[in-house]
Amino acid sequence: MTTSLKTPQWGSIPRFGTHTIRLLVFLLFILGTEQAFSQQTSLNLLLNGVTTHFNYGSQNSTLKAYEKGVLGAQVGVSFQAGITDRFSLVPELYAVMKGGKLLVNNPITTNPSTVRLYTLELPVLARFHLGRFYLNGGPYVNYTLGGRMTIEGSDVSPQKKMTLDFGHTSGTFNRWETGAQVGIGYAFPVRQKRLALDLRYSYGLTSVSNGIDRYNRFLNVSLLLSQPWATNPFGRSRE
Repeated sequence: MTTSLKTPQWGSIPRFGTHTIRLLVFLLFILGTEQAFSQQTSLNLLLNGVTTHFNYGSQNSTLKAYEKGVLGAQVGVSFQAGITDRFSLVPELYAVMKGGKLLVNNPITTNPSTVRLYTLELPVLARFHLGRFYLNGGPYVNYTLGGRMTIEGSDVSPQKKMTLDFGHTSGTFNRWETGAQVGIGYAFPVRQKRLALDLRYSYGLTSVSNGIDRYNRFLNVSLLLSQPWATNPFGRSRE
């Protein structure tokens, strides 16, 4: 018995569609510009508006229906130190206003209430570069300088404004908080500098209060204008 081998017909060979070709061209463009837009040792100014909210944990799941974010601000600096062509270490230090709001008829304060925390935050991120794109990820530690709670008034009760107490007993708040940040970014060339669009999610791992769990959560979208840095304490700059 003989076995015949069939020659593949042209119609049976898969063809690349228009979308596939565009994707390949886009990837080649990214890889072609990788050296120019990979790690760059630079100092960035952070000046953003952020919307934060509290997650009250599984034991207070009934509060989820009353959660609402509050608008705050973030001011500080970010230092990107290039280690290799595709990897950078990014420590940051900034002041950020965090907090959360509960709507009317919530189980804790009944009337609408807002908690604001004035904090200093230090994340240390690993940054992986692919051309103009990059990925962020790493831990942060946060110290709360102070805070206040405002409970809105009603027909039967006046408005209340209270300075938060810090300690370890029920009803107090914690000075220290830890968490993690993850995100993505894209860099644009601006003459000798670089403008980056940074999208990042912050996930608090420890509660900022005692008695009632409150975990910080926020999504931050920011524009970073990079100023090239002459020296790199972690390695040789490749600008």
